[in-house]
Amino acid sequence: MNRLYSIFRLLDDGAGESAGALSLLPMIAMIVVLVVVFYFFLYRPQKKQERETTAMRNSIELGDVISTVGGLIGVVVRIKDEMLLIETGADRTRLQVMKWAVRGIEEKAHPVAETEKSGTKAVEKSSEKPKLKK
Repeated sequence: MNRLYSIFRLLDDGAGESAGALSLLPMIAMIVVLVVVFYFFLYRPQKKQERETTAMRNSIELGDVISTVGGLIGVVVRIKDEMLLIETGADRTRLQVMKWAVRGIEEKAHPVAETEKSGTKAVEKSSEKPKLKK
């Protein structure tokens, strides 16, 4: 036991007291590098995806064909705050879903086609409702 103590004491005497403060620098540098890596590879892409999803859900218009996280596909009939009323299926069943439950927009309602008429651009909107696939 005494031998083991003397070996540790010899090792400790060689380091000195000023080396103790310098040995913390690599550890602090590693922590800073880890924080930066977590920010650029985890936090930042997640926030970007959340912004894109929120923008998509806020851009829903009447007549859009949407899909929900539950697998329902329907045409948006009414929008009220955070609720959507959709028609689904051939018998036009109406369902209410929350905006957060929308996975994606399958088809936009009004495709915009630009045509030129005597030097000016006229914008035409389709007035037909999109048809659901059977």
